Amino acid sequence: MTRAPAERTATRFSGFLCSDNKCRMYMTDDDAPAARSVDSNLFITVSGPPGCGATTLCEGLSESLDCGYVSGGDIFRQLAEERDLSLSQLIAKTDETDEIDRALDHRLRTIAEKWGAANKPFLLESRLAGWLAGNRADLRIWLDAPEEVRVDRTRDRDEMEAEMRVREVSEAGRYKSYYDIDVTDQSFYDLSINTARWTPEATLEMVLTAVEEYDPEVDEGAFRTDDVEV
Repeated sequence: MTRAPAERTATRFSGFLCSDNKCRMYMTDDDAPAARSVDSNLFITVSGPPGCGATTLCEGLSESLDCGYVSGGDIFRQLAEERDLSLSQLIAKTDETDEIDRALDHRLRTIAEKWGAANKPFLLESRLAGWLAGNRADLRIWLDAPEEVRVDRTRDRDEMEAEMRVREVSEAGRYKSYYDIDVTDQSFYDLSINTARWTPEATLEMVLTAVEEYDPEVDEGAFRTDDVEV
């Protein structure tokens, strides 16, 4: 997808809250990794398993690109609140019915459709963001790290190591069943980074360099993917 230059705004956004397929911007004082400002109008997806560093990267990119982002995790938490369930209860329900996964993915797809045509910088972060955005995305990024590293990074979260492993296997099976998606397939991503090898600041710098150096005039083509029906 070729992008024409877009005007930047002075307002800085750190994220969006989404419900009923609508998003509103919210501001936060959370610190993201310090990085230079980069002028871009690319629609970027960031994906990876729990503990891969996606949230940290998105916070830094949001700051540097002066744009907002939507996190699949935030939408999942909103779905839990709407149903008056805890996160653990909602996760358990995803194994009982496809309604939760499809509600989440539908909201993410709606956001991707909106921002894929906006000609403005935006970030979409979720395990399936690259698949759901599909060819609407200008840059699709996959982050990962060895399992023991990711487990250590997520020790302060609600779920324990065994639960995280079970959830990953369960999600992979559901995605294959619902959409015929193999979440281990990284062949179509433009960037794939093992975040265990570099600091968050260095990882952000690598991605910013890719964004800054992107030139649609010399772009010979991204890997195409079929639209996912949600």
